[in-house]
Amino acid sequence: MRDALGGGRPLRGSRNVVPLIAAGAVLACGAGRGDETIEDPGSGPRAFRLERVSDGVIAPVDLTAPDGDSRLFVVEQAGLIRIIEGGRLSANPFIDLTDRVRSGGERGLLGLAFHPEYASNGFFYVDYTDGSGDTRIERYRVSADPAVADPASATLILTVAQPFSNHNGGQLAFGPDGYLYISLGDGGSGGDPLGHGQNTATLLGSLLRIDVDGAAPYAVPAGNPFRNRTDARPEIWAWGLRNPWRFSFDRGTGDLYIADVGQNQWEEINVASGNPAGVNYGWSLMEGLHCFRAGCSSSGLAPPILEYDHSQGCSVTGGFVYRGSDIPAIRGLYFYSDYCSGWIRSFRYQAGAATDRREWGVGDIGRVLSFGEDARGELYVLTDRGAVHRFAPLD
Repeated sequence: MRDALGGGRPLRGSRNVVPLIAAGAVLACGAGRGDETIEDPGSGPRAFRLERVSDGVIAPVDLTAPDGDSRLFVVEQAGLIRIIEGGRLSANPFIDLTDRVRSGGERGLLGLAFHPEYASNGFFYVDYTDGSGDTRIERYRVSADPAVADPASATLILTVAQPFSNHNGGQLAFGPDGYLYISLGDGGSGGDPLGHGQNTATLLGSLLRIDVDGAAPYAVPAGNPFRNRTDARPEIWAWGLRNPWRFSFDRGTGDLYIADVGQNQWEEINVASGNPAGVNYGWSLMEGLHCFRAGCSSSGLAPPILEYDHSQGCSVTGGFVYRGSDIPAIRGLYFYSDYCSGWIRSFRYQAGAATDRREWGVGDIGRVLSFGEDARGELYVLTDRGAVHRFAPLD
């Protein structure tokens, strides 16, 4: 089972790591729910192509950009952040954190988010696995050179002990509300042995929301569901997650999309319309729409908007709703992939359902490690072959 990934010795600072970031268990089962709604990729007009922007990046796991910035910032799992500008990959990193990142398997430098006021304050935030195997969220500042950050500017925001070496989550993103969101898996092993998924006294298995501008190192925003409780962590915004890889906000609606990696049979994508507080996504009572614990009840749980079984893949890779301007035909579609299968699929969230489900014929691009979004809302795909591909118009 792929949930045993963390059992091997991590490769500290290795540039040759083969990432298995979003791994889940691989157990074959029957036909997946909703197969008949997936359109044949050979039918209908092609709306876009994947254009290679760059290669030569090692284990790229995230791509983002500050508001108003034309550059692309690519996160390498081993601890580098590199810049692509004008189609050229920088020879020198934006920042090198390899001396403090423990990388290998599902560990490493996993997330990057630029402060909404980056142009004026120069702040950005990273999520990485430290030498002890724990999660650290740190803030850094760019130097006087806009192509180089200052590694000595580190300010610790949050640290979370990790009991096992897998299910780190690891993404950061500022929401439409201006707060920083942080994804954390259930702490690892397999089957949630420590019961973190439904335990709101721990940060594990949750999506956090914090205010990095309200206090040092952060404040808890008003509206967080457990802000005034003593029996739960006030940073928690949503919980019941196994290993969210990845989450994103729809630029057009503010809706929250979370792809959560499954255990034995089911991969799932959740959508929270309007991003309400206090959503429980069900793990480890449920796996997808199905009981994982004997005698479970789905009462009070938010079911996934979409699931697929392990006859179609093994580990969901979440993406984004396309809100760019280059390809109007796909605007409003949410794109996602699977680490083992390498396909790219999409759906449109409409009236509480995943409609217009489609699989796109994009050829063999390798394993999709992650998606990215630039400052203009254009989409990118990152693969295990060290390539960054852009969603591009056909003409």
